[in-house]
Amino acid sequence: MGRIPILDLSPQLPDNLWPVTAFTGEVVPFGATAFREGHDLIGAMLLLTSPDGTLTRHPMSPGAPGTDRWETEVLLGSQGRWEYRVRAYADEWATWHHNASVKIPAGIDVELMFLIGAELLTAAGTDKGRPVAERRLFTAAAKTLGDVTASVDARFTVLSDPKLLAAVAVRPITGLESVSEPRTILVERLRAGVGSWYEFFPRSEGAVRREDGSWQSGTFRTAAKRLPAVAAMGFDVVYLPPIHPIGRAFRKGPNNTLGAGPDDPGSPWAIGSAEGGHDAIHPDLGTLADFAFFLDAAKDRGVEIAIDLALQASPDHPWVTEHPEWFTTLPDGSIAYAENPPKKYQDIYPINFDNDPAGIRAEVLRIVRHWINVGVKIFRVDNPHTKPLDFWEWLISTIADEAPDVFFLAEAFTRPALLQGLGKVGFQQSYTYFTWRNTKEELEEFFDGLAHETADFVRPNLFVNTPDILSEYLQFGGPAAFKIRAALAATAAPTWGLYSGFELYESVARPGAEENIDNEKYEYRPRDFAAAEAHGASLAPYLTVLNRIRAEHPALGQLRNLDIHSSEDEAILVYSKFLDAPFTGTGAPDALLVVANVDPHSVRQTVVHLDVTRFGIPEGGSFEVEDLITGATWTWAADNFVRLDAFTEPVHILHVKGPVS
Repeated sequence: MGRIPILDLSPQLPDNLWPVTAFTGEVVPFGATAFREGHDLIGAMLLLTSPDGTLTRHPMSPGAPGTDRWETEVLLGSQGRWEYRVRAYADEWATWHHNASVKIPAGIDVELMFLIGAELLTAAGTDKGRPVAERRLFTAAAKTLGDVTASVDARFTVLSDPKLLAAVAVRPITGLESVSEPRTILVERLRAGVGSWYEFFPRSEGAVRREDGSWQSGTFRTAAKRLPAVAAMGFDVVYLPPIHPIGRAFRKGPNNTLGAGPDDPGSPWAIGSAEGGHDAIHPDLGTLADFAFFLDAAKDRGVEIAIDLALQASPDHPWVTEHPEWFTTLPDGSIAYAENPPKKYQDIYPINFDNDPAGIRAEVLRIVRHWINVGVKIFRVDNPHTKPLDFWEWLISTIADEAPDVFFLAEAFTRPALLQGLGKVGFQQSYTYFTWRNTKEELEEFFDGLAHETADFVRPNLFVNTPDILSEYLQFGGPAAFKIRAALAATAAPTWGLYSGFELYESVARPGAEENIDNEKYEYRPRDFAAAEAHGASLAPYLTVLNRIRAEHPALGQLRNLDIHSSEDEAILVYSKFLDAPFTGTGAPDALLVVANVDPHSVRQTVVHLDVTRFGIPEGGSFEVEDLITGATWTWAADNFVRLDAFTEPVHILHVKGPVS
């Protein structure tokens, strides 16, 4: 405990075992609890050291009255390891200023107060660590305070001198002080925190059905033809399911049936065959050169490629014969296949990470390094919660040291503690429970938690659907449900994504399952996106608008700035995103309001109630808003009537254009 106690630093992880993570350009809130005995005033300063060793000082402001909390926000602009400390100090000037402001007008200890102030300023004026102009300013002010021939009023003006007040605000006049222990923040590259993801199966892009009913698979070169349209919608990451050879033993047929025909392609997650394993490419997709062509085509469009890292094997994987110890052998001599009851995956063997930890680690590291050398920098990890946490901690930290631009997305549909644990040990992004949070109440709690409870270690990627997840909301909500979910995902978090077919309103589920019928995991699924758009049956134009709004409004590139507001209707969700002028890069603040009718089956009208101070408007003020979807404009205040028709435009995305004079 220092002379001035400093407690509860933030950001930091609850156990302080791992660094907090952020991304370049993220505005990070810093805080600490600091206090001292008695009534003398204190101050606090954030001491921030950048990866190149540059130390900057940031004054901290008092938080809510009575909490002894000190706060500031800083945009972290470069990648690497940052270190911060908090310095708390006795604020001699503020204490004197407060006492003098009370006593001198009351005629109490007038000369004594002037004498104390003059001594403080005289000492500061001799501090060679201060700029010369500032020292001269302090010396002159000390002389004024000590001039007994001048009137009290003339000497008292020192207390309101704007130049003097500005100087002590930047470099306070201090006494006793304490400095906290250091904390680390790992700042990763922008795409690790901000992005729009689009998932598609390359084998379906360009797939052709032959006259005999069999299929000719799409390839990386035919899939590259899809990239311009994806980029035109504003997506900057394309995620591919596993691209490796697929086993034939127990291969699944259409709709997850057990009997695959000779031409059924099987699930890409059943990795491994005679053609190779995790370091090989499925022959139907092409060669390594074809994949390199695909990567280059994506790069030309400003798109990055993420591939799947699924640490499991089909019964035909080379590992099964070369390293049978890497799997679990049951008492009857068979190898255990993957299960997630009631789902069974007879075509997949899970790895037993406890049988040969060193051997498994070496092989996985070799595989990841292989794909990094090919040009991949993003890995979406399948079912990471079914592998040991210490394994991921080791792998991600090892790769971070070698290739800091590489990052990992956790497909962590699991319990909260495990999902959060994956984030703590290093996963830069995570899937979340967003798909199953659909009501106003559920979404308020969920969004608030993402922004304010776990943002130091869980970076959400709000996917609206996956090949495995077609929620009841999408199954039965019609086109309005697709609009609503896309708008929420695109505005609530800096990273969001969707699986191909979402823009075509694909909503028919396999009976008894929460996934699409004729699931693309088990068969080819070419789609005519252009024809759907030409007939007005595509959500692609709406998705394009959402991604354009994201690109034009830096407030949407932050996670921690989401604030929930209220409405008088159980289905009208209201939240804001605000980024103050110093952080936008434009010189102006950026504020958006999202008002969503989350009931896709109705027209709703109600009054919404806003805390306008949360997005830069003075209390009691009115302001102009523009709907970035329709272009309509209104003058709003703290309380506003809204009407949202789910069958036309269920969501307002409002740009707050500033106070109305």
